[in-house]
Amino acid sequence: MNIKISKTSTLQQILDQFNALFPYLKLEFYKEHHKPNEGSEADNQLAHDTELWTIQPDLAEIDVNITGEMTVAEFEKMMKDTLKLNVQVFRKSAKIWLQTTSTDHWSLEKQNGKGERSTTDYNIEPLDITDFDVD
Repeated sequence: MNIKISKTSTLQQILDQFNALFPYLKLEFYKEHHKPNEGSEADNQLAHDTELWTIQPDLAEIDVNITGEMTVAEFEKMMKDTLKLNVQVFRKSAKIWLQTTSTDHWSLEKQNGKGERSTTDYNIEPLDITDFDVD
């Protein structure tokens, strides 16, 4: 799966393309890089209307290949190496977004699946074991 990026792309456009592939994940972009297994501070977050040329003026149009088998850590490193973007992946968990700091070794597909399961209302009645006859 490729996402198309050019120097006039905004961070929101990158986020939207990524979210189309992984609807239970989102990206946030930061001024500073975070260390492995650590979160990023909200006050370092970049505005979503930021255009890429302000971060990497020499960027030409590029297709970034993303696969579901990529780990979060691999994806974040690729974005740093390729686009000079400090990215943090978040996963939907019920009604909140969690930074995936302790599960960066999970694949994007696994993260997305976990997010989907956490937001699905299964509406299953609990099993009452007193309803069974016991001889």
